[in-house]
Amino acid sequence: MKLEVRNWDNDVVGDIELPDELLAYPARPHLVYEVVKAYLGGLRRGTHATKTRAMVSGGGKKPWKQKGTGRARHGSTRSPHWRHGGIVFGPQPRSYAAKVNIKAKKNALRSVLSERLSEGRLSVLESLDVESHRTKEMMVRLGTLGLAGKKVLFVDSFENLNLMLATRNRPELGTADALHVNVYQVLGAQQVVFSRRALAQLAEVLAP
Repeated sequence: MKLEVRNWDNDVVGDIELPDELLAYPARPHLVYEVVKAYLGGLRRGTHATKTRAMVSGGGKKPWKQKGTGRARHGSTRSPHWRHGGIVFGPQPRSYAAKVNIKAKKNALRSVLSERLSEGRLSVLESLDVESHRTKEMMVRLGTLGLAGKKVLFVDSFENLNLMLATRNRPELGTADALHVNVYQVLGAQQVVFSRRALAQLAEVLAP
């Protein structure tokens, strides 16, 4: 499969050959769901907690004697039945991390990239290097590419510092390293823009 390669002026300057197994992968919605769920679960701190009756202060004394008052028997004012009592089955600190094997992650990424390509929402530039870190100049470049106002994910390298600086204060723009891009980032973007070298690196990693 061949993809057109453009420059910042939106002119076609060549093409790149990629294996069909990478960008012609069938849709796997449930697999994508499992991978995204595991990714978001891994971001959760899981530090929520409620106090049980053993943790709530007070309640050490029996509120009234067992028999003879005509009232229901109670042994503590911190029982879950009471106001200010402990919580039953409340959330406790836990990990939300879920294990997803590497092959599943790769297949999910192939699936979403293939979908973006079929929708015309994946493009390749010869290089994503920019001379300036100024956001204003980056917005002009996006206008030239016809991407102004869209959520765009640029995939290149963490070493491309100017690109990261030029996009970091725009909420609709994001950057990712070719070896660390994940399914959630791709799904959150309306347009995915690769540099030629980044797409070649990712194709090598995702090769079956």
